[in-house]
Amino acid sequence: MYRQGDVLVHPIDPASVPAGLVPAGRDARGRLVLARGEATGHAHVVSGAGVSLWTLPDQTEPTILLIEGYGRLGHEEHGPIPLPAGAYRVVRQREYLPGTWRPVAD
Repeated sequence: MYRQGDVLVHPIDPASVPAGLVPAGRDARGRLVLARGEATGHAHVVSGAGVSLWTLPDQTEPTILLIEGYGRLGHEEHGPIPLPAGAYRVVRQREYLPGTWRPVAD
C-alpha cells in the first residue's frame, strides 16, 4: 500500500477491476489527479509510462489506477512515491461528522 497525505493507493488483483469503468479524465493542465486540496489547491497527481485513471460512470472521484509501465505519485507538499506496474484502488481518507462522512479537507 502507498499513502500520500489523505490518499491511499492500494494494490488489487487485476481480475477484480470492475467492469464498466470510464476514463477519469485529465485536469486543465493535462494531469491525472487522484485528489485535489480544497484549501491549498495542491493536487495528488500520478504520472508515468502507461498510466491510466478510471472511475465508475456514476462517480466523480477516480477509483481505479492502472499502471502498465511505471508510475509516480506526486504532490507539492510530499515527496514523490514510485509505483510499480499493476492495478490499484484509489481511496480518499474520510472523516465522520455527525450523521455523515466527508473526504478529509486538505
